[in-house]
Amino acid sequence: MRTIVWFRGKDLRVADHAPLRAALAGGGEVVPLFVVDPYFFAPERARAIAHRMQFLVDSLGELAEAIAARGSRLAVVAGRSVEVVPEVAERWRADRVVAQRWCEPFARERDRRVTEALAGAGRRLELLDGETLLPPATLRTKAGTPFAVFTQFARAFERATSQAGAAIAPPHAAPRALPALPRDVAADLRTRGAPLPTLASLGIAREPRLVPAGEAAAHARLRRFRRSRVAAYETARDRMDVDGTSRLSQDLHFGTLSIRAAWHAVADAKFRSELLWREFAHHTLWDRPAVLAEPFNAKWHGFPYRRDDRGWQAWVAGTTGYPVVDAAARQLLAEGFVPNRARMIAASFLTKHLLIDYRRGEAHYLAQLTDGDWANNNLGWQWSAGCGCDAQPYFRVFNPTTQGERFDPDGAWVRRWIPELGTDAYPAPIVDHAAARERFLATARDYLRRRSRSSEPAAPDTRGSAPSRGRRRTARPAPP
Repeated sequence: MRTIVWFRGKDLRVADHAPLRAALAGGGEVVPLFVVDPYFFAPERARAIAHRMQFLVDSLGELAEAIAARGSRLAVVAGRSVEVVPEVAERWRADRVVAQRWCEPFARERDRRVTEALAGAGRRLELLDGETLLPPATLRTKAGTPFAVFTQFARAFERATSQAGAAIAPPHAAPRALPALPRDVAADLRTRGAPLPTLASLGIAREPRLVPAGEAAAHARLRRFRRSRVAAYETARDRMDVDGTSRLSQDLHFGTLSIRAAWHAVADAKFRSELLWREFAHHTLWDRPAVLAEPFNAKWHGFPYRRDDRGWQAWVAGTTGYPVVDAAARQLLAEGFVPNRARMIAASFLTKHLLIDYRRGEAHYLAQLTDGDWANNNLGWQWSAGCGCDAQPYFRVFNPTTQGERFDPDGAWVRRWIPELGTDAYPAPIVDHAAARERFLATARDYLRRRSRSSEPAAPDTRGSAPSRGRRRTARPAPP
């Protein structure tokens, strides 16, 4: 038996890695593989998501070292995954390929094509779960539909995992040793293999302010959070002027830390609730892939957002005249990170004060965040815009001034990012809060009224049940 373990960028670890464990349990030869796919690694594409790519490249290098330290070698091949994986499986005479499942629609299409190509040659692709605590499509309402309200989803999760034998299993330790790379594979890699990508090869300048990457750093962050931050997490997580969160979101996205490891390391109820919000986001994306292109709530299809290039540029650069909004913009560009409360304020300002399409902000954040995650980012932006799954009421418009006073009371965070604050160099507000709020509310009321009175039916929502009118949360949870 020869098994290829296909590492794919969201599972960059050796501990609690289900495909690697499955390969070892099957006995025989094991070939760890990473494909340098131009979908992400074409230099122009990589430079557009530089913060994420720095974390990915650094984590990939550490993964290669961890595999080498255990007696094997990470095989690196360049090319399109849908072509490379079937080709190397045939050339290396592999019996099967095992990998961790992704929730994104483009990834599912990739896996469908690889599965078909391998099956045509008598081989198989086995997809194992590990990105979420429960496999996607596991939880359903009594009617058999996907959940649209977080509280109902969380209760269903609790019921499912409290049953005998159904609890979330503890994480597995990393294997102490791996089988040596087969000689024929090693020989083939000498002529057809590719080097590990580097920031230099991608044309990306290193940003020293990003969080350290890799599995070791992820576990160090988890230990630090459990030791010194979790006790104050429920209140500190909303503050912008203190490090009150776990800072594990990029580790969970890239898989340098398994979700089960985070779940079992910290029993704090609030932190676990945030992990369940992540779970909810990924399950929602699996069941309703169209949310990456359109609002979850069909009533918001075609909402009359404005084309405001001046407002957009000010929001991106951090020159709106609202300190919290501007500090969020500048920290995002510099560090690839923004405190969750500031993310919500910035998103509300863009979509409601400026009436700019949430999808523009969503795309900007996805490109700039080190923890940029399709599912989490989309859920957060649609929540803020009032059009998403279990969204805040559309008529709730954050006041960026009072939010700053509450969650950055001494102004330490905004002064860090806006040194010119209080001088003539800092711009006046580009919109008046009260006027912008009323403009948005009037626009939304008029649009929704016309939609409800229209003789034409709303665009069908084929992604599952519409959001319930059940109890709403007043604040979107932070990334864990």
